[in-house]
Amino acid sequence: MIDLLLCFDDEWPLAARVAKAAGVPCEQVVRHRFPDGELKLRLPPSLPSRVGMLRGLDHPNEKLVELLFCARTARTLGAGRLVLLAPYLGYMRQDIAFTPGEVVSQHVVGEFLASLFDAVVTVDPHLHRVSRLSEAVPVAQALALSAAPLLAELIAERRPGAMLLGPDAEAAQWVAAAARSHAFDHGVCSKQRHGDREVHVTLPDMAFAGRQVVLIDDVASSGRTLAVAAAQLLAAGASSVDVAVTHALFADDALQTVRAAGVGEVWSTDCIAHPSNAVGVAPMLAQALRDLK
Repeated sequence: MIDLLLCFDDEWPLAARVAKAAGVPCEQVVRHRFPDGELKLRLPPSLPSRVGMLRGLDHPNEKLVELLFCARTARTLGAGRLVLLAPYLGYMRQDIAFTPGEVVSQHVVGEFLASLFDAVVTVDPHLHRVSRLSEAVPVAQALALSAAPLLAELIAERRPGAMLLGPDAEAAQWVAAAARSHAFDHGVCSKQRHGDREVHVTLPDMAFAGRQVVLIDDVASSGRTLAVAAAQLLAAGASSVDVAVTHALFADDALQTVRAAGVGEVWSTDCIAHPSNAVGVAPMLAQALRDLK
């Protein structure tokens, strides 16, 4: 458990909901940007011994610098135990060097966070070749929560009898977790990526005619994989295709691309603030904070 939750102004709504659910106070880190782009940050002048920091690591580069400054300063202000609450954990995709000299960002960022915090809590981290969050972020307590059951509840309400489909093999874990609670029919596509915005998707050998299909994944970034899968499903006779994701990154024109492919509804959790947010994660995050030793 923690005694205080710190956050930044852009994530105040989620942090306030988490703090209220956990029964702890919440305070903002004050930020000022100098004309040259450097940051000045101010924490409360005195901190309790157990402090949490909520910082989602979408658009992570500057936020990692903020965490460095704040975590080091928090220690000098009385925090003996620091917990990072990162609803979205960036830089997890690159978990292997595909060519000599390539930076394995998962290792670098994971070790960086472990040097600052005693525990890390996140939601649906994009772990592909590692099975546990602690392998990516080597802290004493590394807790990976899943929003798949929460999305499943929403889907069961909005699309009872839907078929759940993962747009690629990496989504299999989230599709299975969501399907389990309501016995949804489910499957997974196969994907070949030819670049950041060029993909080829192959549908599984299933009957889609007349079915309401929900594409479910951990993150929507460029939206190209979802768009290609949706277009193929509609061509295969699906009566509708909707999208449910944990993390609504939707970079640049991603949302428009998904809509243009024929997707109806787009639902996401509020791990990242976005107009598609339909599922709240604050109670789940608060419970995780209470469960920490």
